[in-house]
Amino acid sequence: MESSKESVKKKLKRREILEKKKAIDQLIKAASSQIDHLSSFLSFRYFNRNGLCLRLESGRGDKLSHSTKQYIQNLLKVNMEGPYGSEWPAEEKVKRREMVAPEARYIFVHWNADEKEDNAPTPLPGFLHYRFTSEEEIPVLYLYELQLDSLVQGKGLGEFLMQLVELIARESRMGAVVLTVQKANLSAMKFYISKLRYVVSSISPSRVDPVAGVEKNYEILCKTFDHEAKAILEGITR
Repeated sequence: MESSKESVKKKLKRREILEKKKAIDQLIKAASSQIDHLSSFLSFRYFNRNGLCLRLESGRGDKLSHSTKQYIQNLLKVNMEGPYGSEWPAEEKVKRREMVAPEARYIFVHWNADEKEDNAPTPLPGFLHYRFTSEEEIPVLYLYELQLDSLVQGKGLGEFLMQLVELIARESRMGAVVLTVQKANLSAMKFYISKLRYVVSSISPSRVDPVAGVEKNYEILCKTFDHEAKAILEGITR
């Protein structure tokens, strides 16, 4: 029969778990409710480097115009059809649903006024799609998409946008930035791991089950900001 002391311990543990979950939910709700995450980082509203004159703007999935949806879909197809291969038709449908979700948050990259490239195929040469959620009871900023038109690639914009993502995550008191990369997307894997120092997360299929993980075509990467997130999402306790 369970002693009263053990019963009290269990109750305290349940209360602790519930309070932690409530705190995480409140963090995520507060982060998601902010209208413009760029407002705290004014120096990131413009990117004027390496021949590019661009401006950034915040957005959300349930407020996208028809033209913006088309630009997003077109850029996704150009950039991701190759890495996904035969899985792209099914994945494209998933991404279209994700794109307009109320919890989807965006940073749009626009050509600055009168600076649009003459041969630019779109007025939207790039975007970030991210959300605030939890992984293994850690509040995280999950980066769904970082997509850039070929005209603006290789000029420091991707690294600039990832710096912004990490600043937003830290300001919102998230424990980490988490993202998914296709194994076939070798340039993206190199960008995140070698250049930005992201690591394969302990929740990635290849680490959860190395045998079964071989059959998966993606890895989950992360960059953590505190000891608890590092211990759980990286599997590092020291």
